[in-house]
Amino acid sequence: MFRDGRRGRFGAVTPFNDIRDYVGVPRVTSLRLSPDGTRLVGVVQALNPDGKSYGTSLWEIPLDGRRPYRLTRSVKGEAGAEFTAAGDVLFGSRRPDPTVKDADEEVSALWLLPATAGEARQVASRPGGVTGFATGGRTVVFTSDVLPGDEATEAERRKSRKDAGISAILHEDYPVRYWDHDLGPGEPRLFAGSLGDDERLSQVRDLTPQPGKALTSHASYDVTPDGATVVTTWAVPLPHGELRSELVAIDTTDGGARRVLAAEDGHDFEGPVKVSPDGRLVACVRSNHADTRRIPESTLWIVDLATGKGRPAGGGLWPADVAWAADSRSLFVAADHRGRRPIFRVPADGSAPVRLTPDDAAYLSLNAASDGAVYALRSAVDAAPAPVRVTADGAVEPLASPAPAPELPGTLTEVTATADDGATVRAWLVLPEGASAESPAPFLLWIHGGPLASWNDWSWRWNPWIMAQHGYAVLLPDPCLSTGYGPEMIRRGWAGWGPRTHADLMAITDAALELPGVDASRTAAMGGSFGGYMANWVAGHTDRFRAIVTHASLWHLDQFAGTTDASMYWQREFGAPGGELYDRLSPHRSLERITTPMLVIHGDKDYRVPIGEGLRLWWDLQRSGVESKFLYFPDENHWVLKPGNAVVWYETVLAFLAQHVLGREWKRPESLS
Repeated sequence: MFRDGRRGRFGAVTPFNDIRDYVGVPRVTSLRLSPDGTRLVGVVQALNPDGKSYGTSLWEIPLDGRRPYRLTRSVKGEAGAEFTAAGDVLFGSRRPDPTVKDADEEVSALWLLPATAGEARQVASRPGGVTGFATGGRTVVFTSDVLPGDEATEAERRKSRKDAGISAILHEDYPVRYWDHDLGPGEPRLFAGSLGDDERLSQVRDLTPQPGKALTSHASYDVTPDGATVVTTWAVPLPHGELRSELVAIDTTDGGARRVLAAEDGHDFEGPVKVSPDGRLVACVRSNHADTRRIPESTLWIVDLATGKGRPAGGGLWPADVAWAADSRSLFVAADHRGRRPIFRVPADGSAPVRLTPDDAAYLSLNAASDGAVYALRSAVDAAPAPVRVTADGAVEPLASPAPAPELPGTLTEVTATADDGATVRAWLVLPEGASAESPAPFLLWIHGGPLASWNDWSWRWNPWIMAQHGYAVLLPDPCLSTGYGPEMIRRGWAGWGPRTHADLMAITDAALELPGVDASRTAAMGGSFGGYMANWVAGHTDRFRAIVTHASLWHLDQFAGTTDASMYWQREFGAPGGELYDRLSPHRSLERITTPMLVIHGDKDYRVPIGEGLRLWWDLQRSGVESKFLYFPDENHWVLKPGNAVVWYETVLAFLAQHVLGREWKRPESLS
């Protein structure tokens, strides 16, 4: 799986000295525990044999310490593992069905891998593919994209569009895009079928005919243990392009009767949606619609499935992942907390949460066992995701992982500073091996995206250890608007992005540059998305850095707010287009003050921050005579996901930094030759 990655102590693989080794590191992306608690299955992403793309497969992770082993293998890959009540594994795959002559390999279908033995078999398919699924009892609910009109002729109509070369989509409401893909012409719908003695799901029925965009893009749903009800988020269009997300219960057995469980003006009920093991309660996340003066707040919300009566839980935690305890009396919640993401035990009655994991890690993919333990993926800024068992008293027990743990070329420490308004700002600092007062490391300020986010987790896309391998110290700060520090930290920067965040970043940068292992004379700043917005802001408000890298960045705020995939969200914070905040907070207003060399990076398929932002920034820098380069990805979105393009990204960034921070001659990356 690796080319020639350097091996360190105890045989750990260290791929950071060669980007091509790094992009080949396999990655555990999710975990699922069987209903009886005896099996743990993980989804692993790894390079395909061609080295040009990634594929996924299912792996068994034995709970007795034995080595993990691969369960599935196909060219198209497998993902989305879920256990049935009988212990079989359901997954999605585009692999061809060997029982069908000339099978269509272009869309994902639902497959079942028996718990006992035997090959996987396809159990459900649709012309628009299967894009998600959940189970309860013998019932399987799955999502598929369906063209409006007669379902019986859908396959023929899809073929007719394709043969006629038609890709156009007629929209009559908002939104039209989401993150990196176009919405339509089909509508996501929920289907239900039954597992039994048949080879395929029987009695498959459409639960949501004519849903419009109610299930588009980010619907979250779960099925009750008896399989009789699916609980899902449901987007409701409002006047003037606004949306509200409700929580609804849909009968899987009686014609798809739907009733609203939770709905409130000015609020969304969002995922993750989880039904309790006893089938009485539903957990979700309740979020308010913010405005220019009211900050966004999210809380765990518990709804009685029979009455719809709801109540908050979690004491202000901002849930990232949720799992019910086996007794249905409490939940396990992963939530950002001061640069970490611990697991908390949260009583369902609204009592105060109790922190379960004491370490500096970030947890996701929570699976509760009957003995009170939690199986999860544990990661951190200095630890790639790996499966662990967290005992009822909070002890963390590592499990054998399908992916090797890379040895790190440096150390991680914590830095704090006091901002000009008296608030405490903290950060992680990655220091390369050998950094000292006698040999200080050049300094990189990395600004996180979001803006509601935190540097608390491992990142495959922006990995500071690659930079440490090349001798850089990397500061990962959580300024205002960062999550895990309470509402006041968000309030400090809300509707005031640039000035307040800039002040926090400069305060924590000053503190880091006072450390003996950091070189205050060789510095650069980098950021992506909101971090790119701040990189642009920094460029127009200080010349202290030798270079600035801005990725998928906001440049002209009013232009961005009207072309992004979720304009209604940003309008809530900044007001109606053309208002004072758009002008005051837009980085482009400081173009004439930019003197620092800039590397602009953008993907043409980015719908969250459309390519127009990168193109306009590039032209403005060119016409203003600012030394700059533009790394353009025609086929990438908000992130750079293809392994070859990831190599190009890191090599170009390192070459740009070497020129301006280290004083070396510019050398065009070999990958771009």
